[in-house]
Amino acid sequence: KRFREPKHERRPWRIWFLDTSKQAIGMLFIHFANVYLSDLTEEDPCSLYLINFLLDATLGMLLIYIGIRAVSSLVEWQQWESLRFGEYG
Repeated sequence: KRFREPKHERRPWRIWFLDTSKQAIGMLFIHFANVYLSDLTEEDPCSLYLINFLLDATLGMLLIYIGIRAVSSLVEWQQWESLRFGEYG
């Protein structure tokens, strides 16, 4: 995926790794939650994965958006330069 980015906008390897590792950790969490829930409920793991994915893609994204907006507002209000989102220094 990194090589699909335009050369002049391509993130350095370290930044790219930090961004993609967050996604991998989230996918691992969803996978293990799905395995755990399928053992508890004896439901089909595939249907539980679909439900988990849909909840993560809707409610999860909404909660993340609200959280990022709240933290960004706090960072701007307190003028904490080192905590700004997307600025890696």
